[in-house]
Amino acid sequence: MSLYGMMRTGVSGMNGQANRLSTVADNIANSSTNGYKRAKTEFSTLVVPSTSGSYNSGGVTTSVRNSISTQGVLQYTTSVTDLAVEGDGFFVVQDSGGQPYLTRAGSFVLDGEGRLVNAAGFQLMGYSYANGEPAPTANGYAGLEPIAITQAELVASPSRNGIFAGNLPLDADIVAAADLPSNNAATAQYSAKTSLVAYGNRGEEALLDVYFTKTADDTWEVAVFDRADAAPNTSFPYASAPLATQTLSFDATTGKLTGPATGITIPVPGGDNLELDLSTLTQLDSAFAVADAKVDGTPPSGIESVEIGTDGIVYAQYADGSFRPLYRIPLATVPSPDQLQVVSGNIFAEGADSGAVRIGFAGEAGFGKVVSGALENSNVDIAQELTDMIESQRSYTANSKVFQTGSDLMELLVNLKR
Repeated sequence: MSLYGMMRTGVSGMNGQANRLSTVADNIANSSTNGYKRAKTEFSTLVVPSTSGSYNSGGVTTSVRNSISTQGVLQYTTSVTDLAVEGDGFFVVQDSGGQPYLTRAGSFVLDGEGRLVNAAGFQLMGYSYANGEPAPTANGYAGLEPIAITQAELVASPSRNGIFAGNLPLDADIVAAADLPSNNAATAQYSAKTSLVAYGNRGEEALLDVYFTKTADDTWEVAVFDRADAAPNTSFPYASAPLATQTLSFDATTGKLTGPATGITIPVPGGDNLELDLSTLTQLDSAFAVADAKVDGTPPSGIESVEIGTDGIVYAQYADGSFRPLYRIPLATVPSPDQLQVVSGNIFAEGADSGAVRIGFAGEAGFGKVVSGALENSNVDIAQELTDMIESQRSYTANSKVFQTGSDLMELLVNLKR
């Protein structure tokens, strides 16, 4: 047995326990850090070859691992932009230089430019709806951009889709062809009338007068006019021809719409084509009635509030009560989350040991869901850390005794010459 080896073993043990105490200190210090993942020290032996009758002491080496895949308890808050992941996955954030990272710390707030940033200043990334329904880039960060919500922005969307459901009276009188509304004559007659509000490209409101006229048994004409063209204090004649006309046919037995078309395309003044679905119209022995009438589109309005769904879609609610998707927050994962590289700011970076990043949306296979109004607490157990601290303290003391004993024996050996 080498006395020097004995002393080196004691030093190795003290160094290992010091590393363990360092992780305990970090864990206790970050026990209140949202999304923090507990660090733990793993020990492994260092064996020095020995010969028969002579044992050479080795030592111990340590490696630090983080319990990244272990979820902390969710704590609910009153802020919509506080986000947590329930299940697997990480938020994608970037620093001021555009470098992407992963994190579970979701305490996001709006900065001066309307971007969502967390307590460490990292910007939340997402896919924009500006060019339609987004799709994730599965094996990289391409297409992601900082989520920015500009509160002062006014947004208007044109009407493109609508639905009209109701009943046309079976006993309505048949109107002669010369008096149909589509002729836009002062003598025009109709069986029923309603109006719909639609919106142009700049949010301008357009009132559409919709006339239903029975032209024959089980056959009706639909004619749509721009209210702005109506004659003062009357309806017909309008200053312009109808925006659209359509012939409807109903089944003589069931009274359900059979064609030749189940809708009508209406060019909205100053806007796009409005596809109005009429497929649920009926012709029954009852009075004219409107069961449902919906047209999309919104007038100019500012963002009143923000909502975030469990699927990660960021919705803006406008002053008129309408909702519009702005971004979709993706989630990222790697094959070995516990071997991600830990970076200052409670973020993680992919490395060779963790495997390559994979990105998808919340709720898809392999990903959890996004919880708005909640934060993930650290997964540190203070009682466990205090227990580990006492164990490390005792082990450090014991290893120091080994070193001290080796030092005493070395001093005895040196003094043999005296």
